[in-house]
Order: sequence, then C-alpha cells, then structure tokens
Amino acid sequence: MTARWRGGAAAVAAVAVNGAVEHPEMQGARPSRTALGAAAHRAAHQILEHGAIFSDPLALKILGDEAGAAIRRATAEPALRGLRLFIAARTRFAEDAVTAAIAQGTGQVVVLGAGLDTYSYRASVADGVRIFEVDHPATQAWKRAQLDAAAIAIPATLTFAPVDFESESLDIGLRAAGFDSQRSSFFTWLGVVPYLSEPAVLATLRWIAGLPGGARVIFDYANPPVGVARDPRAAAIERLAARVARIGEPIRSWYETTALLEMLAAMGLDAVEDIGPAEIAARYGTGKLPRGSPALDHHTGHDNRGDHDNRGGHIVHAASVSRRAPA
Repeated sequence: MTARWRGGAAAVAAVAVNGAVEHPEMQGARPSRTALGAAAHRAAHQILEHGAIFSDPLALKILGDEAGAAIRRATAEPALRGLRLFIAARTRFAEDAVTAAIAQGTGQVVVLGAGLDTYSYRASVADGVRIFEVDHPATQAWKRAQLDAAAIAIPATLTFAPVDFESESLDIGLRAAGFDSQRSSFFTWLGVVPYLSEPAVLATLRWIAGLPGGARVIFDYANPPVGVARDPRAAAIERLAARVARIGEPIRSWYETTALLEMLAAMGLDAVEDIGPAEIAARYGTGKLPRGSPALDHHTGHDNRGDHDNRGGHIVHAASVSRRAPA
C-alpha cells in the first residue's frame, strides 16, 4: 500500500513484530491535521487557561504563523474546551511521570509520534539521559523547520529517530538512532492509539513490554461511546470521531478499561495507574462532574461500563513486570 500519511499525532503505527506495519490514511508532506490540532490545543491552553494544568512556554512559538488562528478558533468554539483540557492533562500526567522516572534512574525517553511536542526542548535531564523523538521523516523535517524559524535550540540530549514505516519497524528505526534496549526506557505515546487498529496497538505494546532493560509507557485511549442520547460526554466523543473521520484520520479503536488492563497484564505490562474523566477532573480541575467517585477499582477488576462519570478519555501508565524500569 502506498502511504499517504506524514506522521504526527497518528503517525506511529509501527508494529515492531516481524516488521508488520500499519499506515493511517494521511495526506501531504506536513504533519496530520490531528497532530496540528493537538499542538493548537496545547497553545490555546496557555492563553485561555493561562497554562493552569500544563505550562508550555514553547507551545505558541513552535506553531509559528498557526498560533493566532489556533487561539481565535479556540475562543470562537467553547465546545472544544473539554478536549483542550484533556490534552493538557495527558501531557502533564506524562511529563510528571517521566520526570519522576528519570530521577530514579531511567536512562532513555522515547516520544512516539512526537508531532510538535516540545518536551525535548524544555526538559532539564540528568547527564547521560537520552531523548528520542520518533516520527515520519517528512514530519521531522517540517518540525525542524518550525524549530529553526522559532529559534528553538535542539538540545544535545535529543536524537531524532526518523522512521519510514513503509520500509522499517519501530525496533529497527530506534536501534539505528542509537536506542539501547538494555537500558531502562520510558515511552510516551499521546494522541496516537485511537487512530490505530487494535492489532497495531497491541503489537507495539508487546515490543515495549519485551525490552530487556525494562520499560514504562504512557498512552491515552477512549472507551466506546454508549448512551449518546443521555450522556453529553459520549455525544462529544461521537462528534470528535465524526470530525476526525471527515479529515481522513478516523478513530479506529476503542477499549473497555478492564479488558485493556487485562491485555496489558497478559503481555507483561502492569497498569501502574489508569485515570479516566472523574480522576482527571479531580486531579487537574478539568471540570466538575455530577459524581466524584469513580466506580472502577483496578485492583479488584471492576468495570466502568455502568459509570458514566468515568467513561471517555483515559490515560494509562504501565510498566514491564519482569524487569520494571525505575519508578
């Protein structure tokens, strides 16, 4: 199949098992529109909520000429606030966890589907820590042009890992960039999983779980929308799914929380934490919910299908069980 995508939010569909590869349907030589959208939401959060959840002094700069339009759109469409706050919360959640892991000895950070993410350019990391940004070569070239135009320096700790998923796997691409599978690693995989098929997602997670040096991974996913007529959050998810489908980047996978955590455990990944809308709201102040206590208890295996407060977008932090990376 001829790839028509160029990376970004839905770019990392690499499956590091037998070189299997999946290509989301994207067009052009710039990042996907969902990648640009995520960057725009991060930038808008700095202005409209003053970075209350997640402060990123580079979010506006890296967008360049797109920044003004991003703010105007966010201001004109208040219905986008929920998605914007979720994106801010997942970024904060991931970066807090990465910072803690590095402090306890994790030696490598891999940003999968980096798009216009700015972590690598803001982070102060210990000597010897390496950061890898993985994306399609065309996306990385475009990002580097944005960085240059914004006078954002590329730190010595960062290695770009361009991966052309038509011809190589994530495993091969990372190793070519100098990734050491014997070192403890932390993968962030934000805004990507919903755009991939379940086999592609699980194969990538199995590869991460099998790394001999131990690994952690943070990614986000969505529960299937149910009860759209009764639940405003489910209706909002349906609207988002329709919107991204119209621009050629449809949501391809949904997960029930208990089933996903069971699949992670089966492949050797222990769910350190899974937070849904109720926990996100309580932790980051993303909005009041009618009931504050989520029904999902990951230790007893309770499901959240009957708990409408905790259905929607989730963020999960998992670690390999047999050789867990430092916390």
